[in-house]
Amino acid sequence: MRRPTIVDIAKAAGVSKGAVSYALNGRPGVSDATRRRILDIAEQLGWAPSSAARSLSDGRAWAIGMVVDRPAKTLAAEPFFMQLIGGIQLELDGSPFSLLMRSAEDRDVETATYQRWHAERRVDGVLLVDLRRDDPRLPFVKELGLPAVVVGGPEHTQGLPCAWTDDAEAMGEVIRYLADLGHRRIVRVAGPAEFVHTEVRSQAFAKVAREVGLTRAEIVHADYVESRAADITRELLSAENPPSALVFDNDLMAVAALGAAQEMGVPVPERLSIVAWDDSRICQVIRPALTAVGREVTQHGRIAASLLMEVIEGRTPRSRQTPPSRLIPRASTGPAAF
Repeated sequence: MRRPTIVDIAKAAGVSKGAVSYALNGRPGVSDATRRRILDIAEQLGWAPSSAARSLSDGRAWAIGMVVDRPAKTLAAEPFFMQLIGGIQLELDGSPFSLLMRSAEDRDVETATYQRWHAERRVDGVLLVDLRRDDPRLPFVKELGLPAVVVGGPEHTQGLPCAWTDDAEAMGEVIRYLADLGHRRIVRVAGPAEFVHTEVRSQAFAKVAREVGLTRAEIVHADYVESRAADITRELLSAENPPSALVFDNDLMAVAALGAAQEMGVPVPERLSIVAWDDSRICQVIRPALTAVGREVTQHGRIAASLLMEVIEGRTPRSRQTPPSRLIPRASTGPAAF
């Protein structure tokens, strides 16, 4: 079926195209009765305004953009991003805005995407994820004049508004929980060191580890890919003095670690406790179910999208903190055996 036009509406209503335009755009020039009749016919025909025409008239693309610096295969497997995107979409529902998204495997591609989107008027603003210290994207979008909101922070945002979570508090809760179970040798398998959220969690890990008197508090960096997490787990458990607990920066790595431990005959949680960051259905259905840090990721996406639309409208919103994270103990953690 072809898309209905104002010509179709004019023919059905027995009026001119100009009268239809006045009615649809809320402009004077037609009576209230005629306006109501035109609007009713437009609804019956399934007419919707052309986004291209609207963009030409008001200079807006009516879209927000997000580039994720991860391979598409990795991105598709990460529940965190699926929940984040779901939250963004929920916030955009009922508004004229849509989400334009792509994955990129390096920073140059990401930066080039912002520049092209801006030059082609494809988006009105962007959400920046995976914030880095001295992040070159921030001054870049400012120079372009492209409205932006950071998903992360609140440190190192260079004045841009952000939607952020208190990762330090959550990490402290995890380490105190494991210490109360008697664990004194804990290894944190973190994401890339360049990310600000990795740095925040690592600093909190080291600080609380000192406070509770851990004898081993080590940080190993990975790339969120499950195969690397499995290799690291095998290496750690094969050492002479293996850790009694592992804390992972996402759920996929924790699931891979659980599988590696089971392959090696290391029972969980009798000999090894495992904690995942960002609770998901995967954490809940696997056996043993994984203890995890639960965050309101969907709400995080909604807050970020809401802030960006405020910026696009010319306002200066304050950064907003998402609801507090919570530790959800499950069967993958228990008292230390040694």
